[in-house]
Amino acid sequence: MSNCRFRIVVAFVATCVIAGACLQGRPSVAAPQSATVAQSAREGLPTAVAPPARVDGAAEAGAWREAEAGYQYSFPRDHSSHDEYGIEWWYYTGTLQTTSGRRFGYQLTFFRVGVDRKPANPSRWAVRDLYMAHFAISDIDRESFHSFERINRAGIGWAGADPTSYRVWNEDWEARLDGEAHVLSAKDEENQLTLRLESTKPEVIHGENGISQKGAAVGNASHYYSLTRLRTSGRLTLGGESFEVTGLSWMDHEFGTSFLEADQTGWDWLSIQLEDGRDLMLFQIRRSDGSIDRHSSGTMIEASGGASHISLDELTLAPGGAWRSPASGAVYPTVWTIELPRYELSLKVRAAFNDQELRTTESTGVTYWEGSVVIEGSSVNQSIRGRGYLEMTGYAGARMGALMR
Repeated sequence: MSNCRFRIVVAFVATCVIAGACLQGRPSVAAPQSATVAQSAREGLPTAVAPPARVDGAAEAGAWREAEAGYQYSFPRDHSSHDEYGIEWWYYTGTLQTTSGRRFGYQLTFFRVGVDRKPANPSRWAVRDLYMAHFAISDIDRESFHSFERINRAGIGWAGADPTSYRVWNEDWEARLDGEAHVLSAKDEENQLTLRLESTKPEVIHGENGISQKGAAVGNASHYYSLTRLRTSGRLTLGGESFEVTGLSWMDHEFGTSFLEADQTGWDWLSIQLEDGRDLMLFQIRRSDGSIDRHSSGTMIEASGGASHISLDELTLAPGGAWRSPASGAVYPTVWTIELPRYELSLKVRAAFNDQELRTTESTGVTYWEGSVVIEGSSVNQSIRGRGYLEMTGYAGARMGALMR
C-alpha cells in the first residue's frame, strides 16, 4: 500500500530465511491531513526472529528509528536509502504500449527489511538487512501474467541500497538516478525490462506533517511520497520477443519501522492517472470486524502538480465483482466504484484482466494481487477515462497486521 503499502514488506516473513539458508551462504534465487507538494531544498512471524526493534525519536544503539511528525523532505536526497529505519521500499508500476498499440503493465519493487541494526559480528557477511525484489509483467492484450522474485543479503554486493545517492539493486535488477531520470532494469531469462522514467510533476508527500499514519499508535506510520506521472520509454522483452515501448509510470517510496495493528487484516490501494492530467492515490485498510479503518485516505494531484488530502469521510471506495484465484483460493474484488463528491468525480475501476496475483513463496512469503486496471467515469458530468494500478493484500494467508507490527 503505498500509503498503505506497508508493502509486502511483510518481508518480515523472509526473515525465516535468516535462521536457515541465509546464514549458511547465499540464499537461492528463483529462475495530508493536508498533502503538500514536496520542495526540492501488501501465519505470523517466525518465532526465531523478531521484527525490527522500535524506538521513538533519534535511533538508539541496536534499535530502528520510527517515523515522526515534522520530517523535512529534500530531493533528490530522499530517493536514497534511509538505513536507520527498519522497513523501506521503492515501488514502480506503469502502463506501456508499443507503436502498434499492444498494451502491457509492469511492476518493479525493491524492499529493504532490517534484521539487526548493529550486528555484533563485524564480518561483511553479517545480516544487517535483507533485500527482496518483485518483478512482474502483465500482457494485457493476451491476458497473461508473469512474475519473478529475488531475496539476498548485501554480502559482497549481491544486493543493497545506497544511502548517499539513489541506487537500489538485487543482483542485476536495479533502479537508479541518471541526472533527474529514474532508470530501471530487470531480467529473468527471456523476460526483461529496461526503462527510463522522467517526471512531469514534483514529488507529492502523503499524510500530515511529514508522516502517513497507518494506525492509532504514534509509531504506526511511515514517511511516504510519490512521483505520480513519469513519462516512460524503453524496451520490454517477454518470452524472448522484444518491444519498444512508451507510457506512464508511478513511483512510491516509503520508509518507517512499524505500520499496522494486529486487527488490521489488509489493504486495498489504487494509483490512478486520468486523461485530464490529474492523478489520484487512494487506500483503505480493512479491519477484522469488517469495518474500514479511519486512517484510510487518499491524495488528489492536480494537472499543475498541486495536491490535496482526501479524508475517509470524503471518500467512497466500494468493491464489486469477484474473482477466485485457482492457485491460492483467494477471492479478490476486481471491480471498484469510487465516489468523490468534493470533486464531482465518479469512477469505475476494472482489472485489465483478472489473474494478476503474485505468490512470493521464495522472498516475502506473501500472496497478493497487483495489476493493471482501466478506469471510466465522469467528472463534473463530463466523461473521463484513465489507467492505473490496484493492489489488494490480506485476501490469502495471515492477517497483514500480524506481519507488520
